[in-house]
Amino acid sequence: MATSYPEALEQARQSTQEYVRVERHGARAVVRMDDPDRLNALSAPLTVQLHDALRDLAADQQLRCIVLTGTDPAFSAGGDLNLMADTAHPMIDEGAGGATSVWRWIRGQFGGIARLLAGTDKTVVAAVNGTAAGVGLAFALSCDLVIASERARIVPAFGRIGLVPEVGTSWLLTRRLGYQRTFELFASGRELDGAEAAELGLVNSTTPHDELLTTAHGWCDRVEALPEHVPAMMKPMLRAAADMSWEQAMAMEEFAEPMCFTTSPHRGAVSDLLGR
Repeated sequence: MATSYPEALEQARQSTQEYVRVERHGARAVVRMDDPDRLNALSAPLTVQLHDALRDLAADQQLRCIVLTGTDPAFSAGGDLNLMADTAHPMIDEGAGGATSVWRWIRGQFGGIARLLAGTDKTVVAAVNGTAAGVGLAFALSCDLVIASERARIVPAFGRIGLVPEVGTSWLLTRRLGYQRTFELFASGRELDGAEAAELGLVNSTTPHDELLTTAHGWCDRVEALPEHVPAMMKPMLRAAADMSWEQAMAMEEFAEPMCFTTSPHRGAVSDLLGR
C-alpha cells in the first residue's frame, strides 16, 4: 500500500498491463484510454501511462495533432474509486505527507495531463465516445476541440462522492456556461447527452457514433492543411485571450502577426492570390 506520492508512482509503473494505446498516423496520433471493463476509470497505472504518452507526444516535433479518446463504451468514468480508497485515503491517514501527498498526485498526474493537453502546441481533439465524468470530463474540456458521439454522456460527478470541481473544471465550465448554470450542473450532478452538451457549447459538435473518429480525423486534416505555425501560434493566443482585456489581446496579436509575414507559406499564399 502506497502512503506517499513517489511510492504510488512506483507501484503504478510496475503494472505490466497496457492501459493506454497510441496509434501513429503520419503527423497525428490517436491516444486511447483502454480499460473498457472499468469504463476507462483513471486508475494509477492508466493515469501514469496516459501522462507519459502525452508528454512524449508533446515533445515530438514531427507531430501536429493528437486525438484523445477511450475504448467503448466510455471515454473515461473519471477518478478511480479504488485509487481513492486504497491510495489517497491511506496517504492522508498513514503517510508522513498527509493531504499534501494527495495534492502532489492531483497536481502532478491529473493536473499534469490537463496542462499537457492545454499547453502543447499540438492541436488536441477529444473524441468523446461515451461517458466523460469527473476528471475524465476535465481532460475532454482541456482539449482544443471536443467532438461528441451520439452516445456521449457528460457527467459532472464530483459532488456525488463528496468532492468539489477539480482539474480546471470550475474555470472551464464557468467560462462556457456562466456561474449559475455551472452551479446548477455541479449541484444537480445531472448528465447531459451529446446534443444538449453541444447546445450549451460544451462540445463543438455531435456525430453518429460510428463516424466519431472519422470526424476527429477530419479536424486533423483541416489543421494539417494550415501552415504549421498558424495553429501552433493561434492556440496559446486564444487560450490567453479569455483572461485579457481587449487592449492586451490586440497588443499580443500585433506582436505575433509580423512574425507570420516572414514565413514562406504566407508569402506564397499572397503571391498565389495575386497571380504572381
